[in-house]
Amino acid sequence: MTSSNWTQYTIKDFMDKGEVDLQTGPFGTQLHASDYVDTGTPMINARNIGFGEIRTEKLEYLSEDTVKRLSSHLLHTNDLVFGRKGTVERHVLILPEQDGWFQGTDCLRIRFKSKSINPRFVSYTFLTDYHKQWMINQSSHGATMTSLNQEIISRIPLNLPDIQLQNKIAAILSAYDDLIENNTRRIKIIEEMAQAIYREWFVDFRFPGHEGVRMVESELGLVPEGWEKKKISDVANLFRGRSYGSDNLVEAGGLPFLNLKCLVRDGGFRSSGIKRYQGPYKETQTATEGDIVIAVTDMTQERRIVAHAARIPRMEEPLSVLSMDLVKIVPKEGIYSEYLYGLIRYSPFADEIKQHANGVNVLHLNPDRIGEYEFHIAPKELRQSYSEKIGSYQEMCDILQLKNTNLRRTRDLLLPKLISGEIDVSGLDIQIPSTL
Repeated sequence: MTSSNWTQYTIKDFMDKGEVDLQTGPFGTQLHASDYVDTGTPMINARNIGFGEIRTEKLEYLSEDTVKRLSSHLLHTNDLVFGRKGTVERHVLILPEQDGWFQGTDCLRIRFKSKSINPRFVSYTFLTDYHKQWMINQSSHGATMTSLNQEIISRIPLNLPDIQLQNKIAAILSAYDDLIENNTRRIKIIEEMAQAIYREWFVDFRFPGHEGVRMVESELGLVPEGWEKKKISDVANLFRGRSYGSDNLVEAGGLPFLNLKCLVRDGGFRSSGIKRYQGPYKETQTATEGDIVIAVTDMTQERRIVAHAARIPRMEEPLSVLSMDLVKIVPKEGIYSEYLYGLIRYSPFADEIKQHANGVNVLHLNPDRIGEYEFHIAPKELRQSYSEKIGSYQEMCDILQLKNTNLRRTRDLLLPKLISGEIDVSGLDIQIPSTL
């Protein structure tokens, strides 16, 4: 079967047959400040919608009573959700683990009821460049912010093969996504183990042999005897990244350019935010595997990024240039980078330092504040023991991250060829998972 045997539809074709249900999120007047809780049913807003997946940062939660009152807005597995403002080219596919989450006020939901449509196949078609551009073109109309409505959704074109081929294509592509997700889970577990060890040894002081060490009073509270008070500037040097303009950022060529978007809120690194930089730079404004960077600029008033640290993982290109929004922390002789990263990432460091950031629309942190942070340093033997253990963890994470990079690249190459029918898999014997 080739794409010439596929059939062109619109979403409205299935709506007319009662096989698609469209729903806009609840009116803002239906939700009140008292409906939001710290823990409860997660609600997906436009800001949580990525390209096929949910961005869990800044999720909001609703109370049980609110969910019952507005139960028609509960999401089910295989629903597709769009943001109505500014993110129209994005969507999210609701997976079983998100079944029962809530549709936000600024979202539109598609629910397929037809047995001739595989929602995951449709989700993959929505990841193609053609679809993204179509959505932007249809939703712009000269406005400053793209806006989406049910009428535009109903006109979305769908080029569909028979359901058996949809299932095969979805199975091939989802196999890559499943591997990526499994690796991501493993990385998360490893990072949680590293954090738990740091906190147990250096925050709770339950390190190997702690039973034989006396606790003594200090300016910072009770600490093990023999632990010296230090500042970050005593154990590390700080280097600010490179200032830049739009003419320095390029689509291809140059070097990877690490910026605020490379930092996960509350700490950690993500490669999806990397840009390309072409222009002059100093050696001190570059980063390589294992380097520690800290955000000194923040556009979130909640201070979710400023003062939070990331470790540069192993990447395909060994050298990157740092944005001036980042500061590189280089350990001095005798200080292990794994220990220093744990201190900056897992101790109260960020919570204390970010309070010194100031500004109106954009927060700025004076790098000198980082160097002034005081702590009690553990003996060298204990730092070394921790660093050796955590070094092996970081190695595992780097390997898994690189695997994910290769998996994403392969999937992204295959996706448009499979979705268009350029690669014919109709004759392949592919096992279809029950989840598809």
